[in-house]
Amino acid sequence: MSRVFLDSVGLLAVWNGSDQWHPAANAAFAQLNAERQPMVTTSFVLLECGNAAARMPFRAEVDRLRTRFEVAGTLVHPTEEDWHLAWAAYARAEADQAGIVDHVSFVIMRRLGISRAFTNDRHFRAAGFETLF
Repeated sequence: MSRVFLDSVGLLAVWNGSDQWHPAANAAFAQLNAERQPMVTTSFVLLECGNAAARMPFRAEVDRLRTRFEVAGTLVHPTEEDWHLAWAAYARAEADQAGIVDHVSFVIMRRLGISRAFTNDRHFRAAGFETLF
């Protein structure tokens, strides 16, 4: 069974009931959980989520997910090579001028052989990945 990469766009949409993508993200996330799809994310994505949730009622959800992923060993920390490859792609404005956290995600997804992302972020599609909502 192939792993799914969790992006901040998808996670924040699940946690925030007023997010425009909440219904679609919630349905996709429920499906992933029902199918027991293995999921991974990066420390950078969780930092992004933590910043976005700092003053939101779902702040604790970010910390619970961090703990869950750390315990399971599915929280990926970028390597130095990941860091340099991501910055090089960022400098070239690849993937429709995606941000640096997305470029780090792309490099890690490629390194780990992950093709599906729990997001609807167009930058993931531009980078050649399948988005799940």
